[in-house]
Amino acid sequence: MKKNLSGLVFVCVFLFLAVCLITPQYAAADPPRDITLIYNLQTQTLTVTVTHPSTFTGLHYINQVKISKNNVLVEKNDYKSQTDKKGFVYTYKIPAVPNDIFEVTANCNIQGEKTATLKVVKDEK
Repeated sequence: MKKNLSGLVFVCVFLFLAVCLITPQYAAADPPRDITLIYNLQTQTLTVTVTHPSTFTGLHYINQVKISKNNVLVEKNDYKSQTDKKGFVYTYKIPAVPNDIFEVTANCNIQGEKTATLKVVKDEK
């Protein structure tokens, strides 16, 4: 009886440790917190700032940024790591005119996504 009980305890402890070792990144992973969009009409560039804290930027990072303009996908960028532990800033050369609407979605490689929209406005001088 004692031999069976110790075997059962060993199996339970082994399974518990296996689950803990396989899934710790999911417990610590956060989806993107914020996306800030700025469009410059003169340079025709969209600046995307994604706030996504990550201690290990090669394991937990924003793996994809999708950009739509007026509900049409214009760019999809895949990434293998994150440039900074707090997030990143990328610029994309995309032609636009006033009243165009950009929608940007950033996907975390472990869990979650965040979407932001921006309406292009005429520069005030």
